[in-house]
Amino acid sequence: VPSWDEPAYKATFALQATVPSGQMVVSNMPATATEDLGKGLTRVRFAPSPVMSTYLLFFALGDFERATTHAGATELGVITRRGALSQAAFALESSRTVLHEFNDYFGVQFPLPKLDNVAAPGSGGFGAMENWGAILTFEHTLLLDPTISTQSDKQRIFLVAAHEIAHQWFGNLVTMQWWDDLWLNEGFATWMGERTTAKLHPEWNTALSAVSGREWAMALDALASTHPVVQKVETVEQAEQAFDAITYRKGGAVIRMLEGYVGADAWREGVRSYMKAHAYGNTVSDDLWRQIEAASGQPVTAIAHEFTLQPGVPMIRVGESSCSDGNTTLQLAQDEFTRDRPGKAALAWRVPVIAQVLGNPTPVRMLVSGGQAQLTLPGCGPVLVNAGQSGYYRTLYPQAQFVALRDRLVQLSSLDHLGLMNDTLALGLTGLQPASDYLELVAATPVGADPQIWGDITSDLSGLDRYYRGDAARQATFRAFTIRQLTPVLARVGWDAQAGESGPVAILRTQLIDTLGALGDAAVIAEARRRYAAQSSDPAALPVALRKTVLAVVAMHADAATWTQLQAAAVSEKTPLVKDQMYLLLASTRDEALARRALALALTDEPGATNSPRMITVVSGQHPDLAFDFAINNKAKVDGMIPGLGRSAYFPRLGSGSLAPAMVGKLRAYADAHVAAGSRRDTDTAINNVIDSQRVRDMHLPTIDAWLAAHGGRPGRTDPGE
Repeated sequence: VPSWDEPAYKATFALQATVPSGQMVVSNMPATATEDLGKGLTRVRFAPSPVMSTYLLFFALGDFERATTHAGATELGVITRRGALSQAAFALESSRTVLHEFNDYFGVQFPLPKLDNVAAPGSGGFGAMENWGAILTFEHTLLLDPTISTQSDKQRIFLVAAHEIAHQWFGNLVTMQWWDDLWLNEGFATWMGERTTAKLHPEWNTALSAVSGREWAMALDALASTHPVVQKVETVEQAEQAFDAITYRKGGAVIRMLEGYVGADAWREGVRSYMKAHAYGNTVSDDLWRQIEAASGQPVTAIAHEFTLQPGVPMIRVGESSCSDGNTTLQLAQDEFTRDRPGKAALAWRVPVIAQVLGNPTPVRMLVSGGQAQLTLPGCGPVLVNAGQSGYYRTLYPQAQFVALRDRLVQLSSLDHLGLMNDTLALGLTGLQPASDYLELVAATPVGADPQIWGDITSDLSGLDRYYRGDAARQATFRAFTIRQLTPVLARVGWDAQAGESGPVAILRTQLIDTLGALGDAAVIAEARRRYAAQSSDPAALPVALRKTVLAVVAMHADAATWTQLQAAAVSEKTPLVKDQMYLLLASTRDEALARRALALALTDEPGATNSPRMITVVSGQHPDLAFDFAINNKAKVDGMIPGLGRSAYFPRLGSGSLAPAMVGKLRAYADAHVAAGSRRDTDTAINNVIDSQRVRDMHLPTIDAWLAAHGGRPGRTDPGE
């Protein structure tokens, strides 16, 4: 394409293409003319695009079908391979409701005459791309296949559609000046997608997902290899690496915090002014902060600079509290949370804090500035800091205050329950409080707690289990505790859906079965195997909502005969979404010999071009050292599966879950041989993760072991083959 491929060099594009007659051609703008050239060829001309950055240019050709609807003056379309159009109905309706919402929120109408969403087969290592007027979304994130799709798939389709449609304003209409400010695209689309999903589908209760997303960012941001939200990008590799959890998740979390600080109405007024002032242009972050300050009258720029121009996670240390005349007074001190630099001198942030005495309806807001603050709150009792969980920081309580919150866990909102658990686990795994405090909170969580609380607990306990890899005896004790905690929750939600149950309950069911199966729960494995075996004679044994989950348990614990049977099913499967899923399941096996078979299969043409690298990644979840060594030993072939810019991230991530000391040297050797010195962030992050995992295993698992011993920890019912 003749262009200067930098975001600030915008241009208009007038495309014409000569294509096979009978196939559909799609670009950013509608087609304005077609001409039959004979000999099976047609020339198609498209209307000129608005002025836009080159990376948004789109062209697709295929045996497609298209369905349409309207949102105001905009024609909305979904485009799929022939025969799959009905599976995109939910995505089309979702796009319509989202576009209505965004037209109102931004105060600027979507400026193009049409907005298509094009379903692509396979997986490109991401979910979607926000090309103006022609979003590309991979089928697994756009289509609801009636034979395998779940409630989680449905919610992901809506969230991704909202994220990509938000980009039509943040990124497409107003574009960052340079890749340094990529977060102006991705952070805002993340925040806007989550905000809109929570508003338009309150029955999904997705507000808790923002807290979980914040954890993903903090895990990276607490390592030495982190970077600021606004970062210096000098090479194409660095631009590629900028698409990470700091840019997306921390960016979105900082926006959520600042919106909470200035108020939702003032924030929206500032965003509207920003859109109108910079439409079709390019901006830097300060252009936004000026508009927010003008709308709110608050010192947003100074706060935003500290959270976006410097890396790291603030930590609020809560001092002892006292109560007098019906008010509680406590001291707060600002520190920094880090996973791998104990004793590091803390950076300084102005931290917006919201705190509340449990049982008192009145929260207090203040800015912790200069490292110290005194807070006075109405009411007497335990104080919850970061009430509502809008702040991007960790909270460290004195042990007595932690115990008081633990003992009143049922008084916390689901958001604050989740926030307390996340902080406790992260702080425990760095030694800032006992690691066993997290298990105290798990044990104190009622069986009937919010399904997403139990979903998060399920994920975190599964994560802790990985630290025990290679130590069967200690792992059996930890698994016994986990199975005892999760089994009553599964008994409550049951294996089969109940009429009228909520989406979060349906998702929790699959999470529990998947995790209990992964932890070797003999009863869950047996039931999954029974349902799998009975599916041909009893359709009710394997309902669509459970099919993916049951297959996952069976595949993970497969013997050679079952694995071969699953492979044969994958070969014969005609539905692309199901076929893709089957090949990933083959790679999830616990058995090392079968994992080697999956890796060998990944180098063949059988799984499909985009499934092969994903299979190696899935193997790395159970066997990181095996997958990394295999990929390096077959690097020439694996390179052919990975787009060039993605290789510097792909290989290190395979080894990042290892507990082996030798992996650090292997990762460094890979980087020395294949990655430019200024483009090694992904390798550095993988190395830091390996070192941190070894530290957690050696220094903090003994605290958990001691707690389990003191609380009757003992091996439970696990599968005899484990």
